[in-house]
Amino acid sequence: QVQLVESGGGLVQPGGSLRLSCAASGSIFSINAMGWYRQVLGKQRELVAVITSGGSTNYADSVKGRFTISRDNAKNTVYLQMNSLKPEDTAVYYCTAELLSYGSGPSDYWGQGTRVTVSS
Repeated sequence: QVQLVESGGGLVQPGGSLRLSCAASGSIFSINAMGWYRQVLGKQRELVAVITSGGSTNYADSVKGRFTISRDNAKNTVYLQMNSLKPEDTAVYYCTAELLSYGSGPSDYWGQGTRVTVSS
């Protein structure tokens, strides 16, 4: 069984920073892409950033230059450094991983979500 556990959310003032972490654990053979999505109540979940096993990254236009995604393959962990936060970044942030587990084909897994609130 595979689990993704996020941490690092919270309340921050506009212009501040937060760092989210997501650790994957369980019967993992290999992990391809890892990423972050976010969702505001009543809206669709949207891609924030994604990183491949080789380190290639892609960002939503709204976060380019402010957010940085990185990963530690040895720890099966992905990070999202969020700087210059704006009130419109307020959302629940979800970690996702496309991975191959023992005894199963490639699948997408999701974390439980961590709330980020940007407010003064």
